[in-house]
Amino acid sequence: MKEFWNQRYSEAGYAYGKAPNSFLKEHLPGLPPDKALFPAEGEGRNAVFAATLGWQVTAFDYSESGRKKAEALAWEREVRIDYHISEIENFSFPEEAFSLVGLFFVHLPPVIRKFLHRQAIQSLKPGGTILLEGFSKAQLGRASGGPKQEDMLFSIEELANDFSPLNIHLLEETEATLSEGPYHSGPARLVRLRGIRE
Repeated sequence: MKEFWNQRYSEAGYAYGKAPNSFLKEHLPGLPPDKALFPAEGEGRNAVFAATLGWQVTAFDYSESGRKKAEALAWEREVRIDYHISEIENFSFPEEAFSLVGLFFVHLPPVIRKFLHRQAIQSLKPGGTILLEGFSKAQLGRASGGPKQEDMLFSIEELANDFSPLNIHLLEETEATLSEGPYHSGPARLVRLRGIRE
């Protein structure tokens, strides 16, 4: 999979565009800037957007090509992000370090998904927020993006269980039309979550 993502992020242009995810763009301006973490951040569009709003951003991905694109975008937008190359299982998640963890289209096998979500919760400060958007299981077979394996797509029940330690303010499945670069384009079935650590 690392070779797949390095190849995708080596293509001309940005695979998912330079603009931030719309769910992040809607919710982030209402949060006071502090420290943020973006796991599996790819080409950096969301991390860079957070940095433009004054957040101190840490991001990671296992794709070297993704980091190059992210750092180029940060330079273009005149901000700084701290971007690491790491597998999810090998990243050192600091405890109670971040006021925001952003998880956008981070689709993983179930065991790794549960591990990441546990680590994301533990890395939140009290009062910190997790924002998540990804494809629901109903996305399977659609051409607008996402994994082709059902167990790597999200359900409301799985996310409610994964994030049960949080105060969940929003958890919904919704239909939307994506316009996020060539690989996220068209009608899609999405799941969105906003949870706060008490």
